[in-house]
Amino acid sequence: MLNIIRSSDTKSIARLLRARISTLTEAEAAVRSIVENVRRRGDVALQQYAKRFDKLDLRATGFTVSREEIRRAYRQVSPGFVPAVRIAATNIRKAARRQLPRVWSCSTRPGVSVGQLLRPLERVACYVPGGRFPLPSTVLMSVIPAQEAGVRQVMVTSPRPAPAVLVAADLLGVKKIYRLGGAHAVAAFAYGTESVPRVEKIVGPGNRYVAAAKKVVAGDCGIDFIAGPSELVVVGARGNAEWIAADLVAQAEHDPDAVAIFITPSIRLALQVQAAARAIVERLDLPVAGQSLAAQGGIIVTRNLKEAAEIVNRLAPEHLTLFEGATSLLAQVQSAGSIFLGAYSPVAAGDYASGANHILPTGGAARVRGGLSAADFVKSISVQRLSSRGLARLKKSILTMANTEGLKAHAYSVMTRFSETLDRKKA
Repeated sequence: MLNIIRSSDTKSIARLLRARISTLTEAEAAVRSIVENVRRRGDVALQQYAKRFDKLDLRATGFTVSREEIRRAYRQVSPGFVPAVRIAATNIRKAARRQLPRVWSCSTRPGVSVGQLLRPLERVACYVPGGRFPLPSTVLMSVIPAQEAGVRQVMVTSPRPAPAVLVAADLLGVKKIYRLGGAHAVAAFAYGTESVPRVEKIVGPGNRYVAAAKKVVAGDCGIDFIAGPSELVVVGARGNAEWIAADLVAQAEHDPDAVAIFITPSIRLALQVQAAARAIVERLDLPVAGQSLAAQGGIIVTRNLKEAAEIVNRLAPEHLTLFEGATSLLAQVQSAGSIFLGAYSPVAAGDYASGANHILPTGGAARVRGGLSAADFVKSISVQRLSSRGLARLKKSILTMANTEGLKAHAYSVMTRFSETLDRKKA
């Protein structure tokens, strides 16, 4: 349960880094045959995998959820669920609108205009995990940015979708909800089957097998990023040990592979958080969280906060909380999926209702990108227009570059536009 590691113990810290990568590597080897089988055999393979992994008979239930099931789902959710979804959706939608790239144009020199158009993707699939907990919040986080980007067909897929997932999708106006999960669902949407349409992009989190399948199909279908088991790093020099521990346990309850790490220069606070986490796991009876904390979690005691920032950038965590005494590190943080500042900014706020997106890169992918946004659902297309004078002004530079590269036809394509001028000069 949350072993304490000194920052000088480089082997133990390296082990935390390797653990996130190895789980995905092992899963990738396992899913390749599933992906290929679905690609070749379509619905037949999907039906077999659904029965094997999800205990679903798709021949009997059908691939998509019926309107009657959705109507029934409204009667099964709590009375406050619909208002809660609407509040969260409003906030997420406001943030998503600000994330879209802008259309622009500029004149790089007289007679030369360059600009950018935006075009939405046509069809996307939003994967919603169907594990031990229903995740309607993931419906909001994946569907809303796609809608704000203007995607025409937004579909949701989830193995055994819970009533809350069905209601959330319906409130957002989703027309097609598939009862598919795991690597076989990813393969189906990447390549298409008799009953499942091929999409341009698959987004959303999942377990290691879903993440590995997305990695396998990425050459043939767009994906957001590898969003595998969840991660949280909390950094703090002081603060309420119970609150810190609660945040770590909350992350650990997601999945046995979830990563929860506390980094602090205070050994006293480290011991308090360790004890508090153990107590919370026992009080709330969360055996999976306890398993996750023991296997993938830890408390790293550093010499100072500067060293803590260096470790954070090496980990590039999905979620990063800068607790009391550590918010000043914000300027030093180079890699994190989403950052939560201060004691009153728990990750749970971002998970549900603050408006920021909770679909974030894991396994170190935050080194190269941030979380899902509306920008992930549009294509930025460059546009340019040159007048004859504009091209004439650039002619010398273009010809020099083309001839340097040995591309004669490139040079000719420019020169031919001035052939009449050359002919007149010769005459």
